[in-house]
Amino acid sequence: MVVRALANTEHPLLAHIIPMRRCNLACTYCNEFDDFSKPVPVDDMYRRVDKLGALGTSVVTISGGEPLLHPELDDIIRRIRANDMVAGLITNGYLLVAERIERLNRAGLEWLQISIDNVNPDEVSKKSLKVLDKKLQLLAEHADFHVNINSVVGAGIKHPQDALVIGKRAVELGFSSTIGIIHDGGGQLQPLADEERRIYHEMKRLEKRSFTRVNSFQDNIAKGKANEWRCRAGSRYLYICENGLVHYCSQQRGYPATPLESYTREDLRREYLSEKSCAPHCTVSCVHQVSIFDSWRAPQHPSASPGSVPESSLVQIE
Repeated sequence: MVVRALANTEHPLLAHIIPMRRCNLACTYCNEFDDFSKPVPVDDMYRRVDKLGALGTSVVTISGGEPLLHPELDDIIRRIRANDMVAGLITNGYLLVAERIERLNRAGLEWLQISIDNVNPDEVSKKSLKVLDKKLQLLAEHADFHVNINSVVGAGIKHPQDALVIGKRAVELGFSSTIGIIHDGGGQLQPLADEERRIYHEMKRLEKRSFTRVNSFQDNIAKGKANEWRCRAGSRYLYICENGLVHYCSQQRGYPATPLESYTREDLRREYLSEKSCAPHCTVSCVHQVSIFDSWRAPQHPSASPGSVPESSLVQIE
């Protein structure tokens, strides 16, 4: 896949697809869920997956909301694999039991990520190690797929040292461990405090086993500094919402908002070369990791198309 990514720029490397906007939790920093949406009909999901396959997509990550709430999730995973794409899943982990993990094995899931925000639940997040540790033990015992545990520091997290406890527990169970940075509700870059920065760097040393350790853009985010890079969202990275529209990412919903079914190679080429004004202060790590494959080629230019992102639209939380 790496060779193919370097040899040909006219196909997506990663797509995030949403089969379910509803979530069983309500973390206060998250803007990617509701408490009422119905599952996307499985036939619609099949058409979207097949379209991603036709575009030559390498990896499809199923996200939400909480995707484990979708009753045909296993069938969606099988459809991804049938299109010769890698299948991943981002979940809060609450619904995992031994039988559910075995079903994910049989469906062909290749990797899973859970973000754990604290050791003990609080008013910000219920995704705590205290609640989820038994789920992690079940994954260690039953999962045939790779498991990554992501912990966080930044705005809204009361005890930054919790991230280190979570990361060490992940490694102890044989998983990889990563760290993310959460910012304020306006999505603005805020430098980490001294203790947060210490925890962040200690956590980075645990990331040596992680498939997500590709570049060091988070080091600048930790300092509150902008990054200079070429965002390939809308081309190498696609975010497909529950309505089947292609957006730059979860934090730029509305741009370009083109139906996936009508997305073409020309759309991929246009967005590959279009500069995104939100890029310097972006915190969406998966877009950075995908875009690094093309960091050395094809300079971008400001876009006058409907997909260009105005500065006032910045809403970036991860």
